[in-house]
Amino acid sequence: MRYHVSDAGLARVLAPPYDVISPSYQEALYARDPRNVVRIVLNRSPGEAAYEEAGATYRRWLAEGVLAPDPEPSLYLLEQSFTVEGRPLVRRGLIARFRAEDAVTRRILPHEQTRKVAREDRWRVLLATRANFSPIFLMFPDEQGRFVSLAAAATVAAPDCAFADDGAVAHRLWRIADPAAIAAFTEALARPTAYIADGHHRYATALRYRDENGPEGAWTLGYFTPIESPGLVVLPYHRILSEGPGLEAARQALEGRFLLNPAAGVREAARQAGQSTMSHAFGLAEPGAGALVAEATPETEDLLPPETPPSLRALDPYFLHQAVLPKLLAINDAAIRYVHSLAEAEEAVAARACRLALLLRATPPRQIMAVAEAGESMPAKSTFFHPKLPSGLVIHPLVGAGGC
Repeated sequence: MRYHVSDAGLARVLAPPYDVISPSYQEALYARDPRNVVRIVLNRSPGEAAYEEAGATYRRWLAEGVLAPDPEPSLYLLEQSFTVEGRPLVRRGLIARFRAEDAVTRRILPHEQTRKVAREDRWRVLLATRANFSPIFLMFPDEQGRFVSLAAAATVAAPDCAFADDGAVAHRLWRIADPAAIAAFTEALARPTAYIADGHHRYATALRYRDENGPEGAWTLGYFTPIESPGLVVLPYHRILSEGPGLEAARQALEGRFLLNPAAGVREAARQAGQSTMSHAFGLAEPGAGALVAEATPETEDLLPPETPPSLRALDPYFLHQAVLPKLLAINDAAIRYVHSLAEAEEAVAARACRLALLLRATPPRQIMAVAEAGESMPAKSTFFHPKLPSGLVIHPLVGAGGC
């Protein structure tokens, strides 16, 4: 199922995934267009009415022809062009339905635990609509470049649609209906293990739907992109501390275990930390007091228990939350706020709206793979995949649902 609107209209009716839509942005999307998919993926009605209205809205749009099926089964190649810190990047991935599987099969692996409240919310939306509106984001190894070659061949033709979102990310979508091309993509994705990047709650919901509806209920919607792609961008989540030591007290607490160097502000501290080759590194900034960069020395090894799995030991967020914050800086989780934008961290420091800002490095995709392979879970707010995938671009009616 897809929206039957113009390319210009797509930008008005699509929305980001539900979990990155703030209350103010939700209101803006509601006001933008009465057909915006936010009315389904994050309905603003109170309580039970939210799910009832989401389902009724979806069925009404189908009846009115706002949403309609494509003429034949297809795969969809999505290209997103964007910039990060002034650097132009492109990410291509395939939107397709796939079967949700338990991690024990080792074919689809998560790296994050899910929360009961969020799982139940997504389950209620799924039951109300019997459709997937937001693809689960998966990455997979494409060491021989087979997927890249297929994607390049598919994009020779003119795209099926093109639009830009509110974050200035340019999207182009190709519908792939040729049976030979579909078979080639299917074969390329049949063997590699896929790692869930984003959408763990939606994946847990897909497994629950399978359990309640049988094997054919395992079909769900995914987006698959190569882990080797330069456009597979993981941004760091920075930490904003409302209480705790100032910069000088933090420096004294870290001295002897870290290499400490001054930095000219938030952005420079983040840049220097990001360029560090040490096992762990992060920046610290205090309003009105400057910034510094902390790089771990071998003396920090004993801050983590010896039985700590290697995949977690390598993670900056794990090291920060298990060692630095509780043991050296005496900070508890209640004092921490998370932001993925460096600009937000700069604003908090400039406005003197925090005690300290902790500036983290991005988590490399290979570290995420290692955690998933080990069957471990990363700390909350360890990764922010950018850009997000639009909800409503391609809609997958579940097996047994009307119109499927």
